[in-house]
Amino acid sequence: MVRHIVMWSLEGNLTSQEKRAAAEKIKALLEPIKEKVPGAVKVEVIINELDSSNRDVALISDFTDTEALAAYQVHPDHLAAKEYIGSVAGGRACLDYEY
Repeated sequence: MVRHIVMWSLEGNLTSQEKRAAAEKIKALLEPIKEKVPGAVKVEVIINELDSSNRDVALISDFTDTEALAAYQVHPDHLAAKEYIGSVAGGRACLDYEY
């Protein structure tokens, strides 16, 4: 299994409502990918509602192997989500590991 974790900070002069809407859109774009990418076991988007000094949105996803992760990375729905995220997020941190 491969776990892929990404965390983003939403940037710009967004109000808390705009941040929430952007986070919800990220969730709506990414979570359905589980049903579309063979080998995707889990795709979960978490919205940070407790501590505004930390990242705003996290993606935790599990794949059967590195080939499934590679397929996810070039999937058209992932690329569309990535484009949107790039328009609202500044800081990003990513971690991939096998377990």
